[in-house]
Amino acid sequence: MDPYRKSMAELVRAALDEDIGRGDLTSLGCLEPNPAKARIIAKSNGILSGVEPALLVFRITDSANVVSFLLNDGDRFTRGDIIAEIEGFNRTILISERVVLNFLGHLSGIATMTRQFVDRIKELPCKILDTRKTTPAWRHLEKKAVTDGGGTNHRLGLYDMILIKDNHIASAGSIAEAVAGAREFLASPEFRTQFGGDAQKVAIEVEVANEQQLTEAIATKVDCVMLDNQSPESLKSLVGVARKLDPDIKLEASGNVSLDNVAETAATGVDYISVGAITHSAPSADFSLLFVT
Repeated sequence: MDPYRKSMAELVRAALDEDIGRGDLTSLGCLEPNPAKARIIAKSNGILSGVEPALLVFRITDSANVVSFLLNDGDRFTRGDIIAEIEGFNRTILISERVVLNFLGHLSGIATMTRQFVDRIKELPCKILDTRKTTPAWRHLEKKAVTDGGGTNHRLGLYDMILIKDNHIASAGSIAEAVAGAREFLASPEFRTQFGGDAQKVAIEVEVANEQQLTEAIATKVDCVMLDNQSPESLKSLVGVARKLDPDIKLEASGNVSLDNVAETAATGVDYISVGAITHSAPSADFSLLFVT
């Protein structure tokens, strides 16, 4: 099982256990188990994400549920749209309801905010990246939601690229020493034993805060430089310096990026803009599940 589906299955089962507990006391008390039809209706506008976990919830609660999503992940929806139609039994549909809507709301909220950022810079050759500022244990699903919104995934975790930040530099002594140490490790038997991948495919990125660090980082021939917490004016100046030193160096802007300034940030000439808000601060999209009578 791939990491996304493994994570999804674990989260869905945990969410159902959390919500159902010993059973749905209200439905058991009020309802006889009768066939029913229901619809998921959008109550806000946005970009859909979370179809797979929603389907898994319905499948786990009752394998007899027949669920048809009318839209796919990445599709735009508007208030009043029918998102899905469900045929099953009243009790098991109600058992599924809140968990399904929680997954759809949270993940569609991330996709929706991501698309807002992407749309602001669509005329510029720059990509919106996510970060590791994700809900614990939800990273695979939240990063999938980012791609549903048109964004691009940065590293998934600590294991799939080298990103040398201020604390690494301080501990290693300098950017040059940190990069040299990283390359030495990539060439070591320890890397091959523990990670088992192709060292040539492991990108190295360095975070810098000023022109001196930028110059030092580019001199080490890393793949990408992160320009952290810069004003638009400072960012534009550093991009100009970087392009003179190495026209092909990839540049990422990070820190204090909002919908209000993302276009100005992209216009400085960076290749990527990382935005933590798209995963840690996206408001939930709003959906309802209603029986068809």
